[in-house]
Amino acid sequence: MSRPIVVLMLVLLCLAGAQTTAAAEAQKAILVTGASTGIGRNITETLAAKGYLVYAGARKPEDLAALNKIDNVVAIRLDVTVQSEIDAAVANIRKRGKGLYGLVNNAGVAVVGPMIEVDEADMQFQMDVNLYGPYRVTKAFAPLIIESKGRITTTGSISGTLSAPFLGPYSMSKHAVEAYTDTLAAEMEKFGVKVSVIEPGNFNSEIFAAMRKRMEQRGQTVEGSRYEAELQERLLSRPTDRSQYPAPDAVSAAVLHALFDPAPRLRYMVVPNQREAEITIRKAIQEMVQLNQDQAYSYDRDALVKMLDEALAPPPAKQP
Repeated sequence: MSRPIVVLMLVLLCLAGAQTTAAAEAQKAILVTGASTGIGRNITETLAAKGYLVYAGARKPEDLAALNKIDNVVAIRLDVTVQSEIDAAVANIRKRGKGLYGLVNNAGVAVVGPMIEVDEADMQFQMDVNLYGPYRVTKAFAPLIIESKGRITTTGSISGTLSAPFLGPYSMSKHAVEAYTDTLAAEMEKFGVKVSVIEPGNFNSEIFAAMRKRMEQRGQTVEGSRYEAELQERLLSRPTDRSQYPAPDAVSAAVLHALFDPAPRLRYMVVPNQREAEITIRKAIQEMVQLNQDQAYSYDRDALVKMLDEALAPPPAKQP
Protein backbone atom coordinates (compact mmCIF):
# COMPACT_ATOMS: atom_id res chain seq x y z
CA MET A 1 0.00 0.00 0.00
CA SER A 2 1.44 3.36 -1.02
CA ARG A 3 2.31 5.96 1.58
CA PRO A 4 -0.28 8.54 0.34
CA ILE A 5 -3.07 5.95 0.68
CA VAL A 6 -1.95 5.02 4.19
CA VAL A 7 -1.87 8.68 5.18
CA LEU A 8 -5.33 9.21 3.69
CA MET A 9 -6.72 6.22 5.61
CA LEU A 10 -5.25 7.51 8.86
CA VAL A 11 -6.78 10.93 8.25
CA LEU A 12 -10.17 9.36 7.51
CA LEU A 13 -9.96 7.24 10.67
CA CYS A 14 -9.13 10.34 12.74
CA LEU A 15 -12.02 12.23 11.20
CA ALA A 16 -14.38 9.34 11.89
CA GLY A 17 -13.21 9.23 15.49
CA ALA A 18 -13.70 12.97 15.88
CA GLN A 19 -17.22 12.71 14.45
CA THR A 20 -18.04 9.85 16.82
CA THR A 21 -16.75 11.88 19.77
CA ALA A 22 -18.73 14.92 18.67
CA ALA A 23 -21.87 12.80 18.28
CA ALA A 24 -21.46 11.34 21.75
CA GLU A 25 -20.91 14.81 23.20
CA ALA A 26 -23.96 16.12 21.37
CA GLN A 27 -26.14 13.37 22.79
CA LYS A 28 -25.34 14.05 26.42
CA ALA A 29 -28.68 14.23 28.19
CA ILE A 30 -29.70 17.28 30.21
CA LEU A 31 -32.79 17.78 32.37
CA VAL A 32 -34.17 21.32 32.51
CA THR A 33 -36.95 22.07 35.01
CA GLY A 34 -39.40 24.91 34.42
CA ALA A 35 -38.77 24.61 30.68
CA SER A 36 -42.09 25.87 29.34
CA THR A 37 -41.43 29.63 29.20
CA GLY A 38 -38.88 32.39 29.71
CA ILE A 39 -35.37 31.46 30.78
CA GLY A 40 -36.15 27.74 30.96
CA ARG A 41 -37.54 27.67 27.42
CA ASN A 42 -34.51 29.61 26.14
CA ILE A 43 -32.11 27.18 27.85
CA THR A 44 -34.02 24.22 26.43
CA GLU A 45 -34.00 25.57 22.88
CA THR A 46 -30.31 26.52 23.10
CA LEU A 47 -29.22 23.09 24.33
CA ALA A 48 -31.40 21.31 21.78
CA ALA A 49 -30.03 23.44 18.94
CA LYS A 50 -26.52 22.38 19.99
CA GLY A 51 -27.55 18.78 19.56
CA TYR A 52 -27.91 17.75 23.18
CA LEU A 53 -30.80 15.57 24.30
CA VAL A 54 -32.97 17.74 26.53
CA TYR A 55 -35.51 16.38 28.96
CA ALA A 56 -37.76 19.41 29.37
CA GLY A 57 -39.77 19.52 32.58
CA ALA A 58 -43.16 21.23 32.53
CA ARG A 59 -46.59 20.88 34.18
CA LYS A 60 -49.29 21.82 31.67
CA PRO A 61 -50.34 19.44 28.86
CA GLU A 62 -50.20 22.23 26.27
CA ASP A 63 -46.65 23.14 27.30
CA LEU A 64 -45.56 19.49 27.17
CA ALA A 65 -47.04 19.17 23.68
CA ALA A 66 -45.25 22.33 22.48
CA LEU A 67 -41.90 21.20 23.91
CA ASN A 68 -42.20 17.79 22.25
CA LYS A 69 -42.31 19.50 18.86
CA ILE A 70 -38.72 20.76 19.29
CA ASP A 71 -35.98 18.58 17.81
CA ASN A 72 -33.85 16.81 20.45
CA VAL A 73 -36.40 17.58 23.19
CA VAL A 74 -38.36 15.04 25.21
CA ALA A 75 -40.99 16.68 27.39
CA ILE A 76 -41.29 15.30 30.92
CA ARG A 77 -44.23 16.05 33.21
CA LEU A 78 -42.53 17.47 36.26
CA ASP A 79 -43.89 19.60 39.08
CA VAL A 80 -40.91 20.18 41.39
CA THR A 81 -43.25 20.36 44.40
CA VAL A 82 -44.68 16.86 43.82
CA GLN A 83 -42.38 14.02 44.87
CA SER A 84 -44.34 11.38 42.96
CA GLU A 85 -43.83 13.29 39.70
CA ILE A 86 -40.11 13.67 40.44
CA ASP A 87 -39.83 9.92 41.12
CA ALA A 88 -41.71 9.15 37.91
CA ALA A 89 -39.36 11.43 35.96
CA VAL A 90 -36.33 9.59 37.37
CA ALA A 91 -37.83 6.23 36.35
CA ASN A 92 -38.71 7.58 32.90
CA ILE A 93 -35.22 8.90 32.23
CA ARG A 94 -33.53 5.76 33.57
CA LYS A 95 -35.73 3.61 31.32
CA ARG A 96 -34.57 5.53 28.24
CA GLY A 97 -31.05 4.27 28.87
CA LYS A 98 -29.08 7.40 27.97
CA GLY A 99 -28.20 8.34 31.52
CA LEU A 100 -28.18 11.96 32.65
CA TYR A 101 -25.16 14.22 32.36
CA GLY A 102 -26.62 17.55 33.40
CA LEU A 103 -29.33 18.95 35.63
CA VAL A 104 -30.56 22.53 35.30
CA ASN A 105 -32.76 23.47 38.27
CA ASN A 106 -34.60 26.36 36.68
CA ALA A 107 -38.22 26.18 37.87
CA GLY A 108 -39.04 29.26 39.91
CA VAL A 109 -41.79 31.59 41.07
CA ALA A 110 -41.98 35.03 42.63
CA VAL A 111 -43.99 36.04 45.68
CA VAL A 112 -43.98 39.67 46.77
CA GLY A 113 -45.32 41.56 49.74
CA PRO A 114 -44.31 43.24 53.01
CA MET A 115 -42.56 40.86 55.39
CA ILE A 116 -44.96 41.73 58.21
CA GLU A 117 -48.00 41.06 56.04
CA VAL A 118 -47.11 38.34 53.55
CA ASP A 119 -49.39 35.33 53.84
CA GLU A 120 -47.71 32.24 55.29
CA ALA A 121 -49.15 30.07 52.53
CA ASP A 122 -47.48 32.36 49.99
CA MET A 123 -44.18 32.11 51.84
CA GLN A 124 -44.44 28.32 51.86
CA PHE A 125 -45.24 28.31 48.15
CA GLN A 126 -42.22 30.51 47.44
CA MET A 127 -39.81 28.22 49.27
CA ASP A 128 -41.49 25.04 48.06
CA VAL A 129 -40.69 25.87 44.45
CA ASN A 130 -37.50 27.94 44.58
CA LEU A 131 -35.64 26.16 47.39
CA TYR A 132 -37.19 22.78 48.10
CA GLY A 133 -37.69 22.25 44.36
CA PRO A 134 -33.94 22.15 43.57
CA TYR A 135 -33.34 20.19 46.77
CA ARG A 136 -35.90 17.51 45.84
CA VAL A 137 -34.95 17.22 42.19
CA THR A 138 -31.19 17.17 42.81
CA LYS A 139 -31.55 14.57 45.55
CA ALA A 140 -33.63 12.34 43.28
CA PHE A 141 -31.35 12.63 40.25
CA ALA A 142 -28.02 12.64 42.14
CA PRO A 143 -27.31 8.93 41.48
CA LEU A 144 -27.61 9.46 37.71
CA ILE A 145 -25.46 12.60 37.80
CA ILE A 146 -22.81 10.87 39.92
CA GLU A 147 -22.76 7.91 37.52
CA SER A 148 -21.92 10.26 34.64
CA LYS A 149 -19.63 12.57 36.66
CA GLY A 150 -21.85 15.30 35.31
CA ARG A 151 -22.89 18.82 36.18
CA ILE A 152 -25.59 20.50 38.27
CA THR A 153 -26.58 24.12 37.86
CA THR A 154 -29.37 26.08 39.52
CA THR A 155 -30.96 29.33 38.41
CA GLY A 156 -30.48 31.78 41.25
CA SER A 157 -30.72 35.54 40.84
CA ILE A 158 -28.90 38.75 41.67
CA SER A 159 -31.65 38.84 44.30
CA GLY A 160 -29.52 36.23 46.03
CA THR A 161 -27.23 39.18 46.85
CA LEU A 162 -29.67 42.08 46.73
CA SER A 163 -32.75 42.61 48.88
CA ALA A 164 -35.46 45.21 48.38
CA PRO A 165 -38.76 46.25 49.95
CA PHE A 166 -41.62 43.90 49.08
CA LEU A 167 -39.33 41.38 47.32
CA GLY A 168 -38.42 39.71 50.60
CA PRO A 169 -39.90 36.23 49.97
CA TYR A 170 -38.27 35.99 46.54
CA SER A 171 -34.92 37.32 47.78
CA MET A 172 -34.97 34.95 50.75
CA SER A 173 -35.41 31.98 48.44
CA LYS A 174 -32.54 33.10 46.21
CA HIS A 175 -30.24 33.83 49.16
CA ALA A 176 -30.92 30.27 50.29
CA VAL A 177 -30.02 28.95 46.83
CA GLU A 178 -26.59 30.57 47.25
CA ALA A 179 -25.95 28.64 50.45
CA TYR A 180 -27.37 25.47 48.91
CA THR A 181 -24.97 25.79 45.97
CA ASP A 182 -21.91 26.33 48.16
CA THR A 183 -22.64 23.27 50.27
CA LEU A 184 -23.67 21.05 47.36
CA ALA A 185 -20.56 21.97 45.39
CA ALA A 186 -18.30 21.00 48.30
CA GLU A 187 -20.14 17.74 48.89
CA MET A 188 -20.26 16.66 45.23
CA GLU A 189 -16.58 17.38 44.59
CA LYS A 190 -15.55 13.90 45.77
CA PHE A 191 -17.67 12.38 42.98
CA GLY A 192 -16.23 14.56 40.23
CA VAL A 193 -19.53 16.45 39.85
CA LYS A 194 -19.29 20.20 39.26
CA VAL A 195 -21.98 22.50 40.68
CA SER A 196 -22.81 26.08 39.67
CA VAL A 197 -25.40 28.77 40.24
CA ILE A 198 -26.51 31.18 37.50
CA GLU A 199 -27.52 34.60 38.82
CA PRO A 200 -29.53 36.51 36.21
CA GLY A 201 -30.56 40.13 36.41
CA ASN A 202 -33.56 41.48 34.51
CA PHE A 203 -34.38 39.52 31.37
CA ASN A 204 -37.59 38.92 29.47
CA SER A 205 -39.59 36.27 31.30
CA GLU A 206 -43.11 35.58 32.56
CA ILE A 207 -42.28 35.17 36.25
CA PHE A 208 -44.00 38.37 37.40
CA ALA A 209 -46.97 37.84 35.10
CA ALA A 210 -47.44 34.47 36.80
CA MET A 211 -47.13 36.18 40.19
CA ARG A 212 -49.89 38.66 39.35
CA LYS A 213 -52.09 35.88 37.95
CA ARG A 214 -51.73 33.88 41.16
CA MET A 215 -52.67 36.93 43.24
CA GLU A 216 -55.80 37.43 41.14
CA GLN A 217 -56.75 33.75 41.41
CA ARG A 218 -56.44 33.92 45.19
CA GLY A 219 -58.38 37.19 45.36
CA GLN A 220 -55.43 39.05 46.88
CA THR A 221 -55.30 42.84 46.82
CA VAL A 222 -53.24 45.50 48.56
CA GLU A 223 -56.31 47.19 49.99
CA GLY A 224 -55.86 47.79 53.70
CA SER A 225 -52.12 47.19 53.65
CA ARG A 226 -49.91 49.54 55.66
CA TYR A 227 -47.97 49.86 52.42
CA GLU A 228 -50.93 50.19 50.06
CA ALA A 229 -49.64 53.27 48.22
CA GLU A 230 -46.11 51.92 47.84
CA LEU A 231 -47.29 48.50 46.64
CA GLN A 232 -49.65 50.08 44.16
CA GLU A 233 -46.90 52.30 42.77
CA ARG A 234 -43.99 49.86 42.76
CA LEU A 235 -45.74 46.63 41.84
CA LEU A 236 -49.34 46.63 40.77
CA SER A 237 -49.31 49.72 38.55
CA ARG A 238 -46.39 48.40 36.51
CA PRO A 239 -47.03 46.23 33.43
CA THR A 240 -46.24 42.53 33.77
CA ASP A 241 -44.92 42.51 30.20
CA ARG A 242 -41.12 42.35 30.43
CA SER A 243 -40.41 42.64 26.71
CA GLN A 244 -38.43 45.82 27.41
CA TYR A 245 -35.72 43.51 28.74
CA PRO A 246 -33.52 41.41 26.44
CA ALA A 247 -34.13 37.75 25.71
CA PRO A 248 -32.15 35.58 28.14
CA ASP A 249 -29.65 34.34 25.55
CA ALA A 250 -26.75 35.36 27.80
CA VAL A 251 -28.22 33.25 30.61
CA SER A 252 -28.32 30.21 28.33
CA ALA A 253 -24.71 30.89 27.30
CA ALA A 254 -23.71 30.83 30.97
CA VAL A 255 -25.56 27.53 31.43
CA LEU A 256 -23.65 26.06 28.48
CA HIS A 257 -20.36 27.12 30.06
CA ALA A 258 -21.36 25.72 33.44
CA LEU A 259 -22.38 22.39 31.91
CA PHE A 260 -19.60 21.78 29.43
CA ASP A 261 -16.54 23.94 30.01
CA PRO A 262 -13.57 22.02 31.49
CA ALA A 263 -13.28 24.67 34.21
CA PRO A 264 -16.80 25.81 35.14
CA ARG A 265 -17.27 28.61 37.62
CA LEU A 266 -19.18 28.28 40.86
CA ARG A 267 -21.07 31.54 40.22
CA TYR A 268 -22.19 33.26 37.03
CA MET A 269 -23.67 36.73 37.39
CA VAL A 270 -25.45 37.51 34.12
CA VAL A 271 -26.95 40.98 33.84
CA PRO A 272 -28.10 43.05 30.85
CA ASN A 273 -26.33 46.29 31.76
CA GLN A 274 -23.53 47.87 33.81
CA ARG A 275 -25.94 49.38 36.32
CA GLU A 276 -27.23 46.02 37.53
CA ALA A 277 -23.69 44.67 37.76
CA GLU A 278 -22.52 47.64 39.82
CA ILE A 279 -25.49 47.55 42.20
CA THR A 280 -24.93 43.86 42.87
CA ILE A 281 -21.15 44.05 43.37
CA ARG A 282 -21.46 47.16 45.57
CA LYS A 283 -24.01 45.35 47.72
CA ALA A 284 -21.65 42.40 48.20
CA ILE A 285 -18.85 44.79 49.17
CA GLN A 286 -21.15 46.69 51.53
CA GLU A 287 -22.04 43.47 53.36
CA MET A 288 -18.37 42.62 53.75
CA VAL A 289 -17.68 46.06 55.21
CA GLN A 290 -20.65 45.73 57.59
CA LEU A 291 -19.44 42.32 58.75
CA ASN A 292 -16.01 43.75 59.48
CA GLN A 293 -17.18 46.93 61.20
CA ASP A 294 -16.46 47.27 64.93
CA GLN A 295 -16.07 43.56 65.58
CA ALA A 296 -13.47 42.15 67.92
CA TYR A 297 -11.13 41.10 65.11
CA SER A 298 -11.72 43.84 62.54
CA TYR A 299 -9.29 44.13 59.64
CA ASP A 300 -7.89 47.47 58.54
CA ARG A 301 -8.00 48.72 54.96
CA ASP A 302 -4.61 47.31 54.01
CA ALA A 303 -5.54 43.86 55.24
CA LEU A 304 -8.85 43.97 53.36
CA VAL A 305 -7.14 45.07 50.15
CA LYS A 306 -4.64 42.23 50.56
CA MET A 307 -7.51 39.75 50.93
CA LEU A 308 -9.12 41.16 47.79
CA ASP A 309 -5.86 40.84 45.87
CA GLU A 310 -5.52 37.24 47.02
CA ALA A 311 -9.09 36.49 45.93
CA LEU A 312 -8.47 38.07 42.52
CA ALA A 313 -5.24 36.15 41.93
CA PRO A 314 -5.50 33.27 39.44
CA PRO A 315 -5.52 29.82 41.04
CA PRO A 316 -2.18 28.02 41.08
CA ALA A 317 -1.53 25.72 38.16
CA LYS A 318 -2.18 22.06 38.86
CA GLN A 319 0.92 19.88 39.08
CA PRO A 320 1.16 17.25 36.33
